[in-house]
Amino acid sequence: MPDMQTFPRITGAVLTDPEITAGYSVDRCSPVRGAQPLAVVLAATTEDVAAVASWCYANDVVMVPRGAGTGLAGGASALTGCVIISLEKMNAVLEISAADQYARAEAGVLNADLDEAVREHGLMYPPDPSSYEICTIGGNVATNAGGLRCVKYGVTREYLLGLTVVLPDGRIIRTGRRTVKGVTGYDLTQLLCGSEGTLGIVTEVTVKLRPVPPVPPTTVASSFPDVVSAATAVAAVVGTGVVPAMMELMDRRTLECVNDMRPFGLEDETTAMLIGQGSTPEDAAVIAREFEAAGAHYVVVSDDPAEADELLAVRRAAFHAYEYAGNMFSEDVGVPRSQLPAMFARLEEISAKYGVDIPTCAHAGDGNLHPTLIYPRDQLEVPQAIWDAADEVFQAALDLGGTLTGEHGVGVLKARWVGDELSEDVLGLHRAIKAAWDPKNLLNPGRAF
Repeated sequence: MPDMQTFPRITGAVLTDPEITAGYSVDRCSPVRGAQPLAVVLAATTEDVAAVASWCYANDVVMVPRGAGTGLAGGASALTGCVIISLEKMNAVLEISAADQYARAEAGVLNADLDEAVREHGLMYPPDPSSYEICTIGGNVATNAGGLRCVKYGVTREYLLGLTVVLPDGRIIRTGRRTVKGVTGYDLTQLLCGSEGTLGIVTEVTVKLRPVPPVPPTTVASSFPDVVSAATAVAAVVGTGVVPAMMELMDRRTLECVNDMRPFGLEDETTAMLIGQGSTPEDAAVIAREFEAAGAHYVVVSDDPAEADELLAVRRAAFHAYEYAGNMFSEDVGVPRSQLPAMFARLEEISAKYGVDIPTCAHAGDGNLHPTLIYPRDQLEVPQAIWDAADEVFQAALDLGGTLTGEHGVGVLKARWVGDELSEDVLGLHRAIKAAWDPKNLLNPGRAF
């Protein structure tokens, strides 16, 4: 064990009490149980992170970067004897440029706080994960997070201009630029996005902003007799060429989970709910038409922002409702949007085959589904039926031309399936990149691939 007496003095705090550090050993992924870390560092500056990384590198100590701990794939869970480097205290918005439409923020800034800060300047930060009120911008970069608005505006990757990053040996680098264009050298900013903390520790983020739309979107809410019909409606909307501002789908089991947690008046006939938004009333009319043609029980069109917020509150509550229902194995497979009906049909078959509860919500507008396998809270180990069902869910997504993860990342949870999507040659390139950045394999080892 390394001598903690040589641990660097930093501006932030160093926690070593096992009863306290245990709270930092896991993220929101039920199946992954973290080990006991050597210490938890609550960094206050980039220099703090650099000093700690340098010490860990010299002493061959594993480092695990951590934001708010809202990840769903175990990517921030502790490894035995590691040092967890938490960025949660680095939560300042450092700069907002209305003229050039960018902002610079520390990695621990909450997604919602960044958006709120820039809206005072008539701007918005579009990516909005369902956990936007509690997840950090650094964590969003680590997993290339998306959100409800990503069907129109895109995911985190589309908004990154530059990063401040601490390398595993403690060196500090800055990638990217503030200009709209720039192709000098390899694009390390994009390489780091989605790397799940395996290449460097992001401490500052510079992002592009967009003007706030002059009028709020028009919301289209609908109830469907079955989830496959609702998914068919999504594919039909995409086929019209209209780009929705948002399109979210919830199956019956998801609605029941939300209603159990906080009753909202779920109707018996509602087997699936589909919420779309058009940037203009004309777009909303097209969305409503396609919903009706696909067999919706009812379609309601509203330009009232308060009503839209009430509907979206049900969607944003889905993850918390799954947690309320039991332990959860949360997935986020993606398929081509034309394959949504087929994927939902496969999910229903898998649920019945294994007798596993699989409530599913989806960022349907971009084909990103969140099938969540629920099992009893008193079961510490993941039941074999859950693993078997998860295997078929992943294989179904790949069979339909999809992916294992759209925005949650691989983490620990999905590592066993990465070889089903990436060829050995591609994995070899991943390993070579990892070795170039982290030759000692000390930074979040065993995650992402």
